Amino acid sequence: MDFNEGADLDAGEIRDLRGVTGGIGGRVVAGGGGLGIVGVIIYLLLSQVGGGFGNLGGGFGLDRGLAGLGSGQQVTNSDLSSECRTGADAKRNHDCAIVAIVNSIQDYWSNAFARSGTTYRPATTTFFTDRVETACGAADSSIGPFYCPADEGVYLNLSFFEDVLQRRFGAEGGLFAEAYVLAHEYGHHVQNLLGRSSRINHNETGPTSGLVRLELQADCYAGVWAHNAATTPTESGEPLITNITQEDIRQALDAAQHIGDDYLQREFGGGRVDESQFSHGTSAQREKWLLTGLNTGDPAACDTFNTNDLG
Repeated sequence: MDFNEGADLDAGEIRDLRGVTGGIGGRVVAGGGGLGIVGVIIYLLLSQVGGGFGNLGGGFGLDRGLAGLGSGQQVTNSDLSSECRTGADAKRNHDCAIVAIVNSIQDYWSNAFARSGTTYRPATTTFFTDRVETACGAADSSIGPFYCPADEGVYLNLSFFEDVLQRRFGAEGGLFAEAYVLAHEYGHHVQNLLGRSSRINHNETGPTSGLVRLELQADCYAGVWAHNAATTPTESGEPLITNITQEDIRQALDAAQHIGDDYLQREFGGGRVDESQFSHGTSAQREKWLLTGLNTGDPAACDTFNTNDLG
């Protein structure tokens, strides 16, 4: 994955709260769609291995099991704005690479909405370390990337990629694996803008549940962005991302494989797979729908709600 050195970055799409702490006044609500790629997975995982914390339909906090992740570097928003100006900065600085990825994802969806005659409302990505308040409740550092529909925000604890995705779940990682996770969360933003998220029962799990279909569609939307990333221009007219390699795609598929419901239940739940508790889809399904988006580049190909073949 490479960046156009002369393309401009917009750090204004990022709210950097790393190092900022505050009391938790509530808990992130799972049933309301507030959790993204890992929240419900971690709930199911820890509840199966003895780290439960409430019921799926209500609010909960991940204060055990995955708590205590690294606090990361304290960087203010002004630091990001001064450090992350061009694609050249994205090539040398991981924070700036994340800024570039967020910019590219939002530029793609802004253009896609415009082509359909509608307007895309940008989401704000918030970096945090210790804990963060959202309109969906509060989250602490044990939660990975998630989307809150109530404030249309993507929330990201950057330590998730190394501490959880790689060390805990065994994925290979890599920058494009991180891009896949981010693009998945922005897929939830797209679903929210289109009204899709509100039309499912977020408390119902199972292999063909609306929740699984929603997550697989978000995987597909991530693939759609990746297919179009190298041809998506910024406001200056130049794409931020110039190249996505087969190695990048392999890393993203590896990440998808390591966050499938069946993989996590088998590896961390004593080897038993309970399909009735599926909330995100199997590893094979996640890979299939990510590839569907990657191969077609067409959001219309991501209709997981009108098919009997989820994979």
